[in-house]
Amino acid sequence: MNQAEAQKRAEKCAALMMGKDAASQALGMKIEKISPGRATLTMIVGPQMLNGHAICHGGFIFTLADSAFAFACNTYNQLTVAQQNQITYLQPGQEGDCLTAEAVETARSGRSGTYDVRVTNDAGDIIALFRGLSRTISGQHYPEDGDQA
Repeated sequence: MNQAEAQKRAEKCAALMMGKDAASQALGMKIEKISPGRATLTMIVGPQMLNGHAICHGGFIFTLADSAFAFACNTYNQLTVAQQNQITYLQPGQEGDCLTAEAVETARSGRSGTYDVRVTNDAGDIIALFRGLSRTISGQHYPEDGDQA
């Protein structure tokens, strides 16, 4: 498969996933970039996302990072789920911030993958670092030419 075909496959997988992803949609997440093994998503921190310290609740930051990870590891038209992940919070997100989560594949072998996600704010400050381990399961997002559907 050439680079243009791989890019089209990644875009189609992302569109199909986002169409079914009620959680990411409900939080206002947007896919800014998608390519094989990579995804960049954004989310505005709204007042409903603030915790008792008046900063973005870590669960929302985690969810943004997890969604970017999910979109990145599903760009190959193979159903892929999270096996394990962790996050390190470095700075708080503030109300009104546009948070950006950029997921990058660092390794992929067999059914396993490793993805690093960097969450930044409007100023480019690193808010959190996330590492996700993926596991490919049976199935595809859509049948491709030559597949037995």
